[in-house]
Amino acid sequence: MNVAVIGSGTMGNGIAHVFAQHGFSVALIDISQPALDRALGTITKNLDRQVAKAALTEEDKAATLGRLRTFTSLEAGVAGVGLVVEAATENVDLKLQIFRDLDQYAPADAILASNTSSISITKIAAVTKRPQQVIGMHFMNPVPVMKLVEVIRGYATSDAVTEQVMDLSRQLGKTPTEVNDYPGFVANRILMPMINEAIITLFEGVAGVEEIDTVMKLGMAHPMGPLQLADFIGLDVCLAILRVLHEGLGNPKYAPCPLLVNMVMAGRLGAKSGEGFYQYTAGSKELVVAERFRR
Repeated sequence: MNVAVIGSGTMGNGIAHVFAQHGFSVALIDISQPALDRALGTITKNLDRQVAKAALTEEDKAATLGRLRTFTSLEAGVAGVGLVVEAATENVDLKLQIFRDLDQYAPADAILASNTSSISITKIAAVTKRPQQVIGMHFMNPVPVMKLVEVIRGYATSDAVTEQVMDLSRQLGKTPTEVNDYPGFVANRILMPMINEAIITLFEGVAGVEEIDTVMKLGMAHPMGPLQLADFIGLDVCLAILRVLHEGLGNPKYAPCPLLVNMVMAGRLGAKSGEGFYQYTAGSKELVVAERFRR
C-alpha cells in the first residue's frame, strides 16, 4: 500500500519515517519545500541514531530513505495512495479544509486518517462524502519510539476500516488501541487534566516547578514530570486541547489554568520557544527552571 502523510513537522516526519521503515512507499506532503527538506534531515538523523544503536543496518536506512518522496502539491501527493494520514497543525478549520480537499483528490477507496490529538473525527468526517472511511490514528511523540496508536472511530467509521487501520498499526510495530470519538479520546482526556492540575498547583503556590515534577517522577514513576511534559508537548497545544475538552464536555473541571493562558499569550510555549516552565538552550540537555519560577 502507498501512503501519504500531510504535514512534515514533528509528528508528520515521525509518521512518515515509521511507515517507510516498515516497507511502505510514502509521499510526504507540505506547502513548504524548505520544511520538507528539514523533515528529511530529521528523518536521516533519527535513522542514524537507530543505526548507531544497531536497531537498523545502513542498508535498512538507505532503503527507508528510498521509499520517501516529497510533494508540495496535495493533489499530486495523494494520487494512487490507499491511506492518507493528516498530521497538520492542531487547528480545526485547517483540518476540515484539508479533508474537503482530500475527499476531492484522494482515490475513492482510500482511507482518510487524522493524527489529531483531540478534534472530533465525526466532525472531520462530516465534511467528506466518505465518512465511513475516515478514522483517527493518534500517534505518540516521538513516533519512532512510542508504541501506542490511539485508533479513534468516528460515528460513521466502518468496522472494516477500523480493522484495517488496527492491522496497519501492528505492521508498524505499534500497539493499536481502539477508542470512541469523544473529546480528548482517552490519552488527552486523562493526561491534560493532570497537566492542568500541575499548573494550578504551581499557580496557587503549593510547590515549585522542580518540586512538582519530582513528586510525580519519583512518587508516581512517571518518566517525565507533568510540567516538563507540557513544555515538550507545547503549552499552546495543551491549551488548545483543554479548550476542546472544556467546550466539548461542558464541565468546568477542564477549564485551563489562567497561568497557562497567560504563558501562551506571552509566547512562552515550552521547548519550541526556548522557555516554558523550564528554559532551553540549544545543545544543552541540562534541565533549568525558567527564571520566573525560580525560588
